[in-house]
Amino acid sequence: MSNSREQVLARIRAALVDLPDTPDQQDVPRHYQDAHLHGTSAELLDVLAENLADYRALVHRCTEDELPALLARLLSDRGARTVAVPAGLPDHWLARTRTEQLHDDGTLTPNRLDATDSVVTGCALAIAETGTLVLDAGPGQGRRVLTLVPDHHICVVRADQVVASLPQALPRLDPLRPQTWISGPSATSDIELDRVEGVHGPRTLEVVILG
Repeated sequence: MSNSREQVLARIRAALVDLPDTPDQQDVPRHYQDAHLHGTSAELLDVLAENLADYRALVHRCTEDELPALLARLLSDRGARTVAVPAGLPDHWLARTRTEQLHDDGTLTPNRLDATDSVVTGCALAIAETGTLVLDAGPGQGRRVLTLVPDHHICVVRADQVVASLPQALPRLDPLRPQTWISGPSATSDIELDRVEGVHGPRTLEVVILG
C-alpha cells in the first residue's frame, strides 16, 4: 500500500516538475451555457413558483403592498401564536399580524425556538431552475437556527432576487457567509422510499413571491 502511494506521488511530482512554483492566476475561459432559461423576469418567477410547488412548498404571489395582509393571514390560518423575527426584517411586513413576535437578538435558544410556531424571513436569492432558496444570514434572514427549528417557515422572495440557474447564483453569493440552501420543506426517505417531512427542518415551507 505504501509503495503504491509513493509511486503515484512520484509520478505527480515528475509531471509538475516543469511548472513554476507560483503560477500566475489566470481566468479559465468557460464558454458553456450558464442557464437553460432566458425568459423575462415574469417568466422566471413562474418557473420558480412551479418548481417550488413541485418540492411541496406552498407558494403565494402578491405585491409589496399586499404583503403585510398576506403574512397576517398565513400566520392566522396556521394558528400560530408566536413567530420568530430575524434582525433586519422590514417592520411593515408583520405590521398587520396579531401573532406574538419574538425578535431575535441572538438569545433565542433552540428550546425556545422549538416552542415557536413560525418564522418569517427574507432570502439572499432564489434559483428558478431548481426551485431553491438561499439564505446567508443577512438582514431579515437571521441565524441558521431560526429556519431549522420552528416547524413552519415563511420566506419572502423579491423579483430582483431571482436568478435562472446555479451558475448565475454563485457569483452573487459571498462564500464566506453561512449559507442555507432550501429546496422545499425538510424531507427524507427510508429504504422503502417512504417520505417523512420535518426531520431536519420545518415541516411546512411557504414562499411568498413579490412581483
